[in-house]
Amino acid sequence: MSTTFLRPARLALPLLAALSLGACANMNPTTRNVVGGTAGGAALGGVIGSFTGDAGFGALLGAGAGAAGGYLYDQSQPHQNRRGPRRY
Repeated sequence: MSTTFLRPARLALPLLAALSLGACANMNPTTRNVVGGTAGGAALGGVIGSFTGDAGFGALLGAGAGAAGGYLYDQSQPHQNRRGPRRY
């Protein structure tokens, strides 16, 4: 890759990351946990898969496992405070 491509990418990638995090503001807790698990699983699976020579397949497997883990974590949490405070 040439340095003319890398210079704009250094500015664009952090901006893209910041804007994508702002999209999580209005998610409900279940969706937030599943998306977080998917992203974390895909990143970890990609790293582990790169050691075996197939980062894409590792990321795919990691994303599936992370989504399942995020959903299971969400279901294990008490749901009593998710709708806000009670009014008596």
